[in-house]
Order: sequence, then structure tokens, then C-alpha cells
Amino acid sequence: MTAEATGVRLECDGPVATVTLCRPDVLNAQTPAMWRAMSEFSRDLPGDVRVVVVRGEGRAFSAGLDLSVAGASGPGSFAELATLPEQECADRIAEFQAGFTWLHRPDVISVAAVQGHAIGAGFQLALACDLRVLAEDAKFSMAEVTLGLVPDLAGTKRLVDLVGYSRALEICATGRRMDAAEADRIGLATLVVPPAELDVAVRDLTAGLLAGNRDAVVEIKALIAGATGRSAAEQQRAEREAQTRRLRDLAGRGE
Repeated sequence: MTAEATGVRLECDGPVATVTLCRPDVLNAQTPAMWRAMSEFSRDLPGDVRVVVVRGEGRAFSAGLDLSVAGASGPGSFAELATLPEQECADRIAEFQAGFTWLHRPDVISVAAVQGHAIGAGFQLALACDLRVLAEDAKFSMAEVTLGLVPDLAGTKRLVDLVGYSRALEICATGRRMDAAEADRIGLATLVVPPAELDVAVRDLTAGLLAGNRDAVVEIKALIAGATGRSAAEQQRAEREAQTRRLRDLAGRGE
């Protein structure tokens, strides 16, 4: 399907892929069709892509769930999901989550370029990325609670990993908004820049990520991503094993 039909497009330029939410007239509000399209992007990604940039057209990253779709009675609506058997409903949500979780892939580094509002599903899309570059006008909110819902697009663990249990609970349970300065202070932002400098900052960060040896960067991402789930001894073992693979590969003795 076309970007006009789904509201999201994928563009590849050598080792950099860009995912753009392209519904600026509704502040890039998200729909199940967008999530299905984003899930397909993982299968469409060329093998030489190393960095995936996620951005929104216009003045917002994403205002969250498109309530005109979710509140209707068609496919993907709250009304339809509520009529499904429990397991079928959960399976449908798993399909939606796949539009976000592919950004965790071990062979790429994902970067969210966030300007304006990143609300609900928009916040979770930013959280799905490994790194977040924020314009100073960025606003985050996990607003699902205001609809009587929970965050269900793979954002809760990422949030806890970044800011800790108590702060994550407060953010999700209140649905309050936070600005870029607070997001930076509590560890959600990789970098905060003036809005006019967002594109340049993302390009510079991307260039830095591409400057290193690809296989080394993949190993580093795996080490960092798995560190919180390992003991100190387990992490040291993982480091040893990764370094052994790198040494053998650099010496031409890898598998």
C-alpha cells in the first residue's frame, strides 16, 4: 500500500533508512494501518541499512492514537477489539506491537527525531527507538490512562529501563505532560537541540554511528541491551565472548 493510504513511508539511502509518519494534518495521529505498514518495513529493509531514523512530518512527531479510527466501529476500533475472544484480542494487539518492536532489531540502531507532541502511541514510538534526539519544543505524555487504557505498544519496559520503576509508574498513571528539559533530566533524551537544529543534529549523530565498524557496533548494542538482565559476572562473560568473536573476525578467522 502507498504512503498516502497508510500514513507512513519508508525511504532508504544507503546505510540509512527513514521512517516518516506523514499525516501532518492530524499531527501524525496513528492508526492500525500505520502499525501494520511499519511492521512490514522490517521485512522490506535492505541488508546494508545500519541506522533507522523515525520522524514525523509537520509540527508534531505524533499526537498518539487516532481516536476517530479507534472510536469508530470498523477494523482496529475499540468496539471491534472488545468483541473478540480474549486470546484473539491479545493476538491482534501483538500484531500492532510488531510495528514498534522491529526497531529493537540487533543489527540496526534506531533514532527518533522528536519535535512537538509525542503523546501516547507517539511517546511509545519514540521509546521503541534506541536513541532520541529532541527539539526543545518536544512534549511527551503517556496519555492512555486518560482513555481508561494502558500503554500496550511495547513502551512500558523501555520506559522503566530508562527512568526506573517509580518514575515510570508516575508518568503512566498520571498521563501528565513533560517537556524536553525534564525528559533530558530523567534520561529519556539522548540530545536536546533547538527546533531549527533537529535535522542537523540527527544527521551528525547518524554519521557518528556509521563511522564505527558495523560488526563491532552490533556486538556493542547486544552487550548494552542485555546488560540490565545479566549479573556482573554474566556481563563480563558476554564481553569476553564478544571480544573473542571480534578478534577472530579481524584476524580473518571468524566463521
